[in-house]
Amino acid sequence: MVSAVRPPRFSRYLLRTTDVEAAAAFYDAVLDHRGDGILPLHESAIARGARPHWLGHVQVGHGGAVDTMITRFVERGAMHLGPPPGVADFAIFRDAGGAIVAVTGNAAESSSRVVWHQLSTLDPQRAAANYSALFGWSFAESEIDLGAFGRHRRFAFDAGESFIGQVSGIEGRPEVHAHWLFFFAVPSLDLAVDRVRTKEGTVLGPIEFSNGARVAVCEDPQGAAFGLIEAEDAVRLAEG
Repeated sequence: MVSAVRPPRFSRYLLRTTDVEAAAAFYDAVLDHRGDGILPLHESAIARGARPHWLGHVQVGHGGAVDTMITRFVERGAMHLGPPPGVADFAIFRDAGGAIVAVTGNAAESSSRVVWHQLSTLDPQRAAANYSALFGWSFAESEIDLGAFGRHRRFAFDAGESFIGQVSGIEGRPEVHAHWLFFFAVPSLDLAVDRVRTKEGTVLGPIEFSNGARVAVCEDPQGAAFGLIEAEDAVRLAEG
């Protein structure tokens, strides 16, 4: 019997930062892990204006799949930032809405405990259409209106699976730029938030939604954004 092929999904989360040693100490204290790795932010990225950030990699398969995805991303309005085709088993893009994302041929499973993925963008409909076409992700038919926090459209990596994230509109919110934000599961949100502040990070929240789910949006001392959430609250977000 031939098993069904799963659509591509996020499989690696790497921090690209200006101070690897300080970032490692911060995340060891806050999360008790370092995601799937911490790398220095390349000088060319800094020259383009890039800030430290968590970079999510979508696993797309081997055998030329990464190079194929370079062509497909560019056809849908993205900018290929590197490496050149045929050089590495990954590629980094600025998607059509301006968010940075990567694809990879590395099949290793993530140990980052990321349980929710949020794409902030000026054009949620275009973003949903692009990611659906590129990866086969399944988007909810209707949006959720969270007032001051914008309108959100949830998605699953595959039809029939639980929602794993959302595309969020940022129109009218000039303080928010297009980006992917990854929420790490923590045993206690309040304790994790206290650790962020103690280690000189910044925190927005905790924010409580109408369904009882609580999240916090944070920045580490170098300026990389990340989210925190308790695992059971990620389930509440998936259920609406």
